[in-house]
Amino acid sequence: MSSKSFTLSDGLHQYLLDASLRDHPVLAELRRVTLADPMARMQISPEQGQFMALLVKFMGAKRCLEVGVFTGYSSLAVAMALPEDGRIIACDVSEDWTRIGREHWAKAGVAHKIDLRIAPALETLDGLLANGQAGTFDFCFIDADKTNYRGYYERALQLLRVGGLIAIDNTLWSGKVAEPENTEPDTVALRELNAFLKTDQRVELSLLPIGDGLTLALKR
Repeated sequence: MSSKSFTLSDGLHQYLLDASLRDHPVLAELRRVTLADPMARMQISPEQGQFMALLVKFMGAKRCLEVGVFTGYSSLAVAMALPEDGRIIACDVSEDWTRIGREHWAKAGVAHKIDLRIAPALETLDGLLANGQAGTFDFCFIDADKTNYRGYYERALQLLRVGGLIAIDNTLWSGKVAEPENTEPDTVALRELNAFLKTDQRVELSLLPIGDGLTLALKR
């Protein structure tokens, strides 16, 4: 028993994976392919992907949003958890990284569930709002440029139904958010978002020490 969360040792993390990860071969392949990219650190951990898939199944989600696709791992994990008529609108600006995702979405047989929008995410989200889609989504995962997180959050909150869930990645930021002397723009943006979310009465809130920190905000 422990009175606080803790950082996993390499050995304990491997045990966690061995004991609980139900790894689909296409997910495993996509992780291996992404490891060759210099920006591979941007990919979420397999246990986080499995956790998000569990949340989506638990909620009975059908309409999802994703802000920040990278090579498509989180999109794939969520799409595989959706029912056959479930859909994700996935927002990114990179054709190169998302091309890797498209290949693996097709291999897993879920490409038809993922509507990839190559454009600045704020534009895509604003377009959805303008088209009358406020209150129609079940789940949103935010994992993109940190200085725009607040803007993504506000739009996602409008687009979600009551009882919908927003998952925000990197909210512990390798511990940098707890270092007041760190004034890097990304760190400041995340620190300010965390402070704002604590007092935002529009949502129920939990910040979990999964991966690099995962905040869950349930729309009231």
